[in-house]
Amino acid sequence: MNRLPELRTLLDEGTRAVVEDGDLRSGRDRFDRAFRIAESAGDAGAMAVAALGFGGLWVHEHRTVTASVLLESRIRQALDVLEPESSLALRLRIRLAGEGDYRRSDHTAVLALLEEATARRAPLARAEALSLTHHCLVGPEHGALRRKLAADLVAESFRTSRRSDLLMGLLWQTVDMFLDGDPHAERCLAELRELLTERDHLAVGFVASAMSVMLAVRAGRLDEAEELARTCAERGIAAGDVNATVWQAAQLVTVRWYQGRVAELVPLLGDLVNSPTLSAVDDHALAALAVAAATAGDRRRAVGALATLCGGDLGDLPRSSSWMVTMHGVAEAAYLLDDTATAARVYELLSPYGHLPMVGSLAVACFGSAHHALGVAALTTGDVDRAVTHLRDALRQNLALAHWPAAAASRDRLALALERAGRPEEADAVRAETDVLAGEATAPLPGGDGLGGGGGLARADGQGGGMRGAGRLVGDGSRGDELGGDGPSGDERRPPTAVCTRLGRKWRIGLGDRSVLVEHSVGMLHLVVLIGNPRQEIRAVDLVAGLAALNEAAERPALSGQPVLDRVAAQQYRYRLARLRTELDELTAGGDPDRAAVARAEHDWLVGQLAGATGLSGRVRTFPEGEERSRVAVSKAVRRAMDRIAAADSAIGAHLRQAVHTGIRCSYWPE
Repeated sequence: MNRLPELRTLLDEGTRAVVEDGDLRSGRDRFDRAFRIAESAGDAGAMAVAALGFGGLWVHEHRTVTASVLLESRIRQALDVLEPESSLALRLRIRLAGEGDYRRSDHTAVLALLEEATARRAPLARAEALSLTHHCLVGPEHGALRRKLAADLVAESFRTSRRSDLLMGLLWQTVDMFLDGDPHAERCLAELRELLTERDHLAVGFVASAMSVMLAVRAGRLDEAEELARTCAERGIAAGDVNATVWQAAQLVTVRWYQGRVAELVPLLGDLVNSPTLSAVDDHALAALAVAAATAGDRRRAVGALATLCGGDLGDLPRSSSWMVTMHGVAEAAYLLDDTATAARVYELLSPYGHLPMVGSLAVACFGSAHHALGVAALTTGDVDRAVTHLRDALRQNLALAHWPAAAASRDRLALALERAGRPEEADAVRAETDVLAGEATAPLPGGDGLGGGGGLARADGQGGGMRGAGRLVGDGSRGDELGGDGPSGDERRPPTAVCTRLGRKWRIGLGDRSVLVEHSVGMLHLVVLIGNPRQEIRAVDLVAGLAALNEAAERPALSGQPVLDRVAAQQYRYRLARLRTELDELTAGGDPDRAAVARAEHDWLVGQLAGATGLSGRVRTFPEGEERSRVAVSKAVRRAMDRIAAADSAIGAHLRQAVHTGIRCSYWPE
């Protein structure tokens, strides 16, 4: 049976799908079937074309062991039957070198073959070599060479007359400009979009749409960015791009990061780090898992993820397109875990690239200036003066990038660094600037469009740049004792009420869909009691008395008979203990040791608090304090706590400053 017409049809359809339409899925299917027919027919040229087409537009499209071995075996099989000096053989060697160099985070072999293709004046081979070599050179140290490769590809496209070469050249130029922080990157993206408007190309259009997600995050339109990410993933799936779900996960990490909800992503990231669709040189998911787990209070998992990532030496990680954002995640995880050695190593590795933005993959995610990560690393190692310098630079660069959530994050961290450096007046001035900038961000611009769609710097689309917080990331965290106020009511016009949740040695303060995680402190305990009893006056002397037990200061002789632990708070503790005992029984019986361990830790903490606050037979201990001294102590402690919260999230801080009243009698009025 003569299958030659079918073979030619499949090759033509496959070429049209990949080159003209960017339909990688259909192209792979056609080229796969074509290779099998060509192999049985012994047609060397058709085998070569089918093997090249099966490889696709990008390097490393086939990521599972089975698929990558199949691609390589087909390339070698075609090479064995081709004339070694033919153009097809050169193209096959270029593809083989590109695949190998990418997995090794190298570029030596494919760059040498690019020089050979240039010397032989082979346009198709040279165009493919330019694109594949560029894909192997996406680390931060190769910016100048990348730009030359992209420009050469655009020029070569007029010799090959292949539309995909022009689109890929322009796409690589756009990527390069975003990776370098070029202020004119969006101009290049606009030109690319114009070409796609004339005629769509699924694969290139998918990357362009992913860049739109990144730009929406920069503008602070986080809700819109999340919706765009979903649409972008659908487009990637339609194109057959292996990065479709991986990029969506990375974009969701970015959105949740600036919303202060990264802890929610622990399950998703736990699956992603072991996904066969994740590139062999992509480590960003493991870094994100370390941050998310640490934020959620799962220190064991966070430490394990960070240790796995660092391996023998952090410097051994491949300089892939995800390296910069991976370093950002490592710096944040080290900060959360107080890992000074890792922070010092991150600082050393990232220092040469402080001038660059932390952009992931093909400009699909951005975490702002690398100076921010350097400042965080310096904070972790205790070099606060250096941290201040880096964070000032980060703030300046983030404003230049128009990355409003990142600017808010750097400004809040800068305030914290100044506070640690013993410069509280400068810290207060920086925080005040944050509030001013947040107000400007929500004001309508001359064209009538509000920056960020009515969102704002610290509260982007109602979600908020809440990744900051008294030295800790924000997150919903794990189950804890919720000592909150009234919560949502049936009247949607009623302002949200704050909710406090105990997470180990920290507290999560939630307000609507915002949240922030801060360290336990004297003032935080006072706030917890006030928030737990909204619209009720509590004497300052009672709040101070409650502090005594927590600081183990209740052993002094009782003079005034004030209770150490507020009666209502003690009742809430006991109520939570009863619920925890029930949960422990259910979790133990249900075979869920991880959740049981979290519940048990909280149970033990609450028992300790009640034990310290009560005497024999459960009687509440007493502590002496005059009313005036109590008023001063409580006011100062609460103000310090609210300052830390405001440094983490200006909106929550503003709410508490307006709603919390201190004096001889203290109260929390959420309305």
